[in-house]
Amino acid sequence: MTIGIDYSQWKLEHESILNDFSRKEIFFLFSAGKDSSLAMHFMVKAADEFGFAFQAHSGAFPVHRYDAKEKNRISSYWERRGIRPEWHESRETDVILDAKEKPCLTCQSIRKKMLHDFMSENVKDWKNLVIVTSYSLWDLVSYAMEQTLTNFMGEISEAQRKANKRRKLETMQRFHTFLKMNDGYAVFRPLVRYNGIDIEYEVKKNDIPTLATPCRFGDQRPKRVLENYYKQLGTGFDYNQLLEHTRQCLSFPDASTWTGMGRKEYLGNYF
Repeated sequence: MTIGIDYSQWKLEHESILNDFSRKEIFFLFSAGKDSSLAMHFMVKAADEFGFAFQAHSGAFPVHRYDAKEKNRISSYWERRGIRPEWHESRETDVILDAKEKPCLTCQSIRKKMLHDFMSENVKDWKNLVIVTSYSLWDLVSYAMEQTLTNFMGEISEAQRKANKRRKLETMQRFHTFLKMNDGYAVFRPLVRYNGIDIEYEVKKNDIPTLATPCRFGDQRPKRVLENYYKQLGTGFDYNQLLEHTRQCLSFPDASTWTGMGRKEYLGNYF
């Protein structure tokens, strides 16, 4: 099995998208984890070839992962490559997570609010905007497993049924590499075709720095447990086969389900 992700192949697979970027305002959502670090590596290379520029924005939360030394270490690497990450601080501290039964959900809500507040203040022309965010094929496989198990639930309340429906719309939209919204802006996910083991290999091969401090709540996320399982399997997944499975078995919604949503609904509830 081939290990790694060839930049030339990645570029070829996304060329029709990248060709349009020179006329766009591009916000890259950067977490400094493996997925977003490799995606930014590819975007920096593509920016030179396709003649576009982009901004990198990071919601520096939870706080224990983003101390000043860590941010400086990572920033210095990317500044040498011509891109300066902008670190956005939250008014919240990690204390709020310690008090929660499900801290990861609280963390996600805080990060989403940070994104919403920043974009509301800084996006000048929504019709010209592209948001770049990083998910991997392993993430998608985990979401498909989640939806499969959800379908096996017994009798549930109306509130739980509505929550399951919302969760499905939230996770399934991430299967799309590119969504062009009716409001004019677009969402690009450059790594959804690739397995986590290949992403990790490329990060190490190119000596790209990532966050050194693990999240102390990370072991509470089911998809992190599943990632370790995928590593032990020692095999990769196929993006096109996964899409076919979701269409046949999970009633995968058409892209218009999300592209037709208003900006407030999509970014506030599902992105």
